[in-house]
Amino acid sequence: MKTTRPKPNAMSWLLLSAAIIVADQWTKAWALSSLPEYTAVPVIDGFWNWYRTYNTGAAFSFLADAGGWQAIFFTVLAFAICGLLGWWLWRTPRGDWRQALPYSLVIGGALGNVIDRLVHGHVVDFIQWHWRGHYWPAFNLADAAIVAGAVGIALFGVFDGKRKPSAAGKAGK
Repeated sequence: MKTTRPKPNAMSWLLLSAAIIVADQWTKAWALSSLPEYTAVPVIDGFWNWYRTYNTGAAFSFLADAGGWQAIFFTVLAFAICGLLGWWLWRTPRGDWRQALPYSLVIGGALGNVIDRLVHGHVVDFIQWHWRGHYWPAFNLADAAIVAGAVGIALFGVFDGKRKPSAAGKAGK
């Protein structure tokens, strides 16, 4: 089975992935140098804090206490997902932003967190949202990019932007 790629393809969208990685690493360096550990610094009272913490697991600290093997597992998984999404980008027309944008967001976010795991042994989180005593788990820009990309993949997969012929239009033919 031969796979052809469109000319030009969407690989240039990897520049967005690179920008996400740079912004993510820059904000994490700021958090590490400027924020106290495990201490809320209010940004918007009652809603948003800076709160530097660390995650050795995945989303919502999944497998955080697994003993260390999870860092290797999540690193390999992130590379596999990025490879798959990169292959899909290679097969996507450059102008198809509905596919290229979410793939690029996930790639940038995943690699931003991989860098943390390789350099620090954990992911640096520093954004904390809360409301009336209910706290969302702390996160970072890479996490936000991954979530936005995943939502984009799901939404654009369901709503592909192509208009379906209406029932009235079919009846008239």
